Amino acid sequence: MAMSPAKRHFLRVTAAQEAAATAPEQPMDGSGAYELQMAQLHQHYQQLKGVQSAQGKAELKAKILPDYAPYIAGVLASGQGAQDEVVTTVMLWRFDAGDYAGGLEVAAYVLAHGLKMPDRFERTTGCLVAEEIAEAALKAIKAGGSFDLGTLAEADRLTAGHDMPDEVRAKLMLAMGRVAAALVNPEQPADGDVHSLEVARHFLTRALELHPKCGGKRDLELVDRQLKKHAEQKPS
Repeated sequence: MAMSPAKRHFLRVTAAQEAAATAPEQPMDGSGAYELQMAQLHQHYQQLKGVQSAQGKAELKAKILPDYAPYIAGVLASGQGAQDEVVTTVMLWRFDAGDYAGGLEVAAYVLAHGLKMPDRFERTTGCLVAEEIAEAALKAIKAGGSFDLGTLAEADRLTAGHDMPDEVRAKLMLAMGRVAAALVNPEQPADGDVHSLEVARHFLTRALELHPKCGGKRDLELVDRQLKKHAEQKPS
């Protein structure tokens, strides 16, 4: 059952006050709003365990995420960087549910304050954020869909100073290159095609520099051919 506006307001304000009062890197354990959200998180974990389908899990996460919105809003508004499993979990669930902008909004706080992922995660937070967004974009393009280039750029910006394997950074560059290239339809030339292709070439080249076996060689060859074609068609 959806929370009443009054309850949502109370939870947001309480979360903001408790997050503001908890020192950086200290756990939020013992805070009333946090403990309530952790209890709810445990219940939702049990629900998710009962769903085998990845798509089904994503749909369930999208359904339950609004229950955490007031708490997240309060923490992001006033938090000092206390360790918070609710915040890191919601960040991931937003990615899983396809709310990439919402996930990156939380990621900005998580990365700025150095929040750690729960012990079950082997990847660092920056690595996880970059890879989650990159894989979502690559999956969308492979399926013939699209992905927002700005979302990828924001993931790159937020994780720029964070250490991760070159293969992961290359995956993000590859995704940016493929998304930019996908903006161009060779059958229907449009203004801005050259710019999109140049952007694609930049990121595909960077991906191959970081990881020569990233899978972007053929993409780069296609982009170069299209740029050459545009150059040949340009009036002298």
